[in-house]
Amino acid sequence: MNSIIIGMEPTGHYWFNLANWLVEQRLSVVLVNPVTTKRNKENRDNSPSKNDPKDALVIADVVSRGYYSEYTKQSHSFQRLRVIMSDRKFWVANCIRLQNRIIRWLDIRFPEYTSVFSDWTCKRSTATLYEFPVQQT
Repeated sequence: MNSIIIGMEPTGHYWFNLANWLVEQRLSVVLVNPVTTKRNKENRDNSPSKNDPKDALVIADVVSRGYYSEYTKQSHSFQRLRVIMSDRKFWVANCIRLQNRIIRWLDIRFPEYTSVFSDWTCKRSTATLYEFPVQQT
């Protein structure tokens, strides 16, 4: 063998350290699109089942056909920016989920609340909720 190409699917965060280490060892690292892997997996045996040996075989097949992109190690600041953006996405989703739970609770306990306060987060609304809490059941 004259050259080795190491292919991986960039899902989650587990591949970052391995890919960076392999690049530092001067090995060729390529990334396979997860959608390509999923479609080829279903085409291979007409089954959407997922397991590690099957995924490795599908990724190797996709790389051998040339459906990949070269991986280049990113600068430290760009890696931090990716983490910050991922964290922001997580916290925004959690904030929306919590707001929806509060709105649901208000709709159950005070069905008329949204007709009085169009925005439950305004100061007057939160002050009203603080002064007139719901009875303990």
